[in-house]
Amino acid sequence: MQKSNLKPILAKIDGLLGQAMNANTLELIPDELNLMRRLLPLSGAKVIDLGCGNAEMPRRLLKDGLVASVTGLEVDYVQHTQNLAATPVAGLDFVFAGADDIPFDANSFDIAMMFKSLHHVSLDRLDRALAEIERVLAPGGVLYVSEPVFAGEFNEVLRLFNDEEVVRKAAYDALGRAISTGLMEGVEEKRFDTLLAFRDFDEFFQRIVKVTHSDHTLVGDQLAKVKQRFELHATPQGVQFVRPMRVNMLRKRG
Repeated sequence: MQKSNLKPILAKIDGLLGQAMNANTLELIPDELNLMRRLLPLSGAKVIDLGCGNAEMPRRLLKDGLVASVTGLEVDYVQHTQNLAATPVAGLDFVFAGADDIPFDANSFDIAMMFKSLHHVSLDRLDRALAEIERVLAPGGVLYVSEPVFAGEFNEVLRLFNDEEVVRKAAYDALGRAISTGLMEGVEEKRFDTLLAFRDFDEFFQRIVKVTHSDHTLVGDQLAKVKQRFELHATPQGVQFVRPMRVNMLRKRG
């Protein structure tokens, strides 16, 4: 009788689930869209995605009919050009602009989203960016900020060439100031774990190291160290990490 090949796969999944639960007892959310469905008033919403990247989440929101429209802002010209060249999606448009200078009138959007992008705003422009977001939100509108927590094994791989401890803390502190100064009111802070998967180091290199918005050059000993640390987690099924995340929701006073 041929032996099943499911056992090592199931064991790997069980190990990852156990790692997530034992590390900090956080909820494991593989698909953040499910969390957004729970937390956000998506139905019929006009959304702005600040630092939209390849606009994966806006496309999903519109494909599933969850929102009325999404405007994606991006300051990476290469990514913005790729977005404009991609297959059009009804209700989705793109603007070359940053969160610190949003080219829209006040009260234009119901929801503002930022996925791993707030910490990319220049440190001296963080407060201005949040003031701009508050301006373009309609009264009662919600800001949804999803950021990686500076912890976990994937973070240890990343920090070998891109240590984001200072900028992530600065982004989080800026959210705190927006609340403490009365710019917006805090709604919720949600910490959770998600899974990050790669086929191999080549995929990691293309998706993480060679992103067009950053200038990471890995050669020689540094490249070898990153690859060695990454491949500590390699299995026949690929490489997966449990990544701790944090969502902060703020609301414009109405």
